[in-house]
Amino acid sequence: MDKFGKLKENLIEYFFLINGLLVIFVLLSIFYLLIKNSIPAFTEIGFTGFFTSAYWNPSAYSSPSYGILGQVVSTLMVTFGAMVIAVPVGIGTAAYIAEIASPRVKGILKPVIEILAGIPSVVIGFLGIVLLGPIIANTANLSNGLNALNGSILLAIMSLPTIISLSEDAISAVPDRYKEASLGLGANRWQTLVKSIIPSGLSGIIASIMLGMGRAIGETMTVLMATGNAPALPGSFFSSVRTMTSTIAIELGEVPYNSTHYYALFAVGLILFIMTFVVNLVSDIILHKYQEVA
Repeated sequence: MDKFGKLKENLIEYFFLINGLLVIFVLLSIFYLLIKNSIPAFTEIGFTGFFTSAYWNPSAYSSPSYGILGQVVSTLMVTFGAMVIAVPVGIGTAAYIAEIASPRVKGILKPVIEILAGIPSVVIGFLGIVLLGPIIANTANLSNGLNALNGSILLAIMSLPTIISLSEDAISAVPDRYKEASLGLGANRWQTLVKSIIPSGLSGIIASIMLGMGRAIGETMTVLMATGNAPALPGSFFSSVRTMTSTIAIELGEVPYNSTHYYALFAVGLILFIMTFVVNLVSDIILHKYQEVA
């Protein structure tokens, strides 16, 4: 390699190194900003009151309350409901595309799934209000359909493209010899898929589920529009809920600067950041493990 070629290679290497360090710097800066602005809230409110109280009413004149428990439960409830719906549908669709669908059907389904991933969340939230909400209200005999169930269904729809795409890649990456061995031992196609192919690609499938969960936890506009935004501890999936993302989106734009309420919203953002970071970290570890095995 000549001198110019070596210089070009070094520049490319430094370019990618700088980009990687920049991403880490941005991530740490966000984390530092959240911690810095959360400390005053923890100091004034206290950890016990902040994490164990379900009452969030910062605008109360006499005794404002800043309890995050109801928001955490609401966020986890909506996310869990979304995963209950999205996981079987997503894995089933991925298995169909990878192992059963003809090339023509596969060529139709994959672009449709990609289009679904590109639909703005505000559009999905609007459909939840005008289409899904009335159906839930009429079916369950409720006054309105803006509740945790509505949000769960919409978040499941938004999580499906991630789960389907990554699960389909994981199933397609399973060596053909596994399928041939199973069929050779007398198993039918269904038994081969359920007991051989899917378990072999389980690490990648789990990673897709974790990434879909991260998408559901961090979603804002859809849950803000379709869950009712009741700042209370939910009793069931038919209760109106307010997630952590909804609270930040609704209140941060109008909160007085450097007030307890202002810092409490940053504390909510810190908890949400940690939850999302842990979910994505676990999914990344599982995905790398899957790639090494594959």
